[in-house]
Amino acid sequence: MRLVCVLDTEDFEETARFWCGALGFVREETQRHPSYLALLDPGGRWPDLLLQKVPEPSRGKNRMHLDMVVPDLEAEAERVVRLGARRVRPTFEEAGDLIAVLADPEGNEFCLVQQLEGAREA
Repeated sequence: MRLVCVLDTEDFEETARFWCGALGFVREETQRHPSYLALLDPGGRWPDLLLQKVPEPSRGKNRMHLDMVVPDLEAEAERVVRLGARRVRPTFEEAGDLIAVLADPEGNEFCLVQQLEGAREA
């Protein structure tokens, strides 16, 4: 079994540019289907992020979302905002972690997490 994360998008180009920049992924060399575009971890460590073309925009909070565990939340937040993300709510602390909720250019929400107590391996 292999886990693949799927993200709905109206715009392959904008969404691929953002997530490749945010995650350090690369686009698949040959798009295998017109409705899907795979973004791949060049090191093979993380699951693929499969973009699925949909006709409707993102509406509201996602029931499932990506968390990116980072060593410096504010520096990473600034970096992804420069790539096109927007902050959804101010940074807050929960269960010993700092958390920032952001959205990609299409409104898909994700979190940045900085572990404050007893760092766990990402």
